[in-house]
Amino acid sequence: MNRLSRGMIGAMALLACQAYAQDTIRFGVEATYPPFESKQADGKLVGFDIDLGNAICTQLKAHCVWVENSFDGMIPALKAKKFDGIISSMSITTERLKQISFSDKLFNTPAFLAVKKGSQLKATPEALRGKRVGVQQGSIFETYAKKYWAPRGVTVTTYQSSDLAYADLVSGRLDGVIDDAVVLRDAFLSKPNGQGYEMAGPEIYDAAIFGHGTGIGLRKEDIALRQKLNSAIAAIHRNGTYDKLAKKYFSFNVYGK
Repeated sequence: MNRLSRGMIGAMALLACQAYAQDTIRFGVEATYPPFESKQADGKLVGFDIDLGNAICTQLKAHCVWVENSFDGMIPALKAKKFDGIISSMSITTERLKQISFSDKLFNTPAFLAVKKGSQLKATPEALRGKRVGVQQGSIFETYAKKYWAPRGVTVTTYQSSDLAYADLVSGRLDGVIDDAVVLRDAFLSKPNGQGYEMAGPEIYDAAIFGHGTGIGLRKEDIALRQKLNSAIAAIHRNGTYDKLAKKYFSFNVYGK
């Protein structure tokens, strides 16, 4: 009788663990990209992406777990099931769609080149011939620069994070850095070390490379999870949560067209 009771208790514990696992969603993130994702001094993750992920989990009555990972290793880690989805300002692009699927769009922001004020540099291969441009490794900015600028005589250098690229720009080892305009503003241009720099036009864009916004990266086989996340995204738009969170960080329509 005692052995049966212990067996029943073990089975109930296993079922409880399985139920908990089904109510937990693990999101991969690289927390070096304010205001979308960054880490406070106390180790707490903050930012628009973090708030969106937590709001989605709340809508689904799920427990959110954040797993930090390098951006260039996000897709391999997702495929290896280190987490269930990627929320890290990852653009929905044709190349990435060959490997993974995405949720519906989360937001869409433009990209620009940061240069030293008075340099007269522009975001064109002609103006940057012989110059050095930094990009984050594994980003759409790397793909763009290597496709359109590197063959035209621009030296493209990759960095593990945008912060490292900004540091080399300030030190003079780079002539420019391509990044998301919002990140450039909040993480660099608004800071003391970015006061002597500005965004140079024109806006950097290519639909095939940049896609039409960011989404939650998912394994292709996780169709049910994708449907759940899309329903939650639609819900936080309907109930006003998305707009409330967006106003914490932006004074413009970050969702885009």
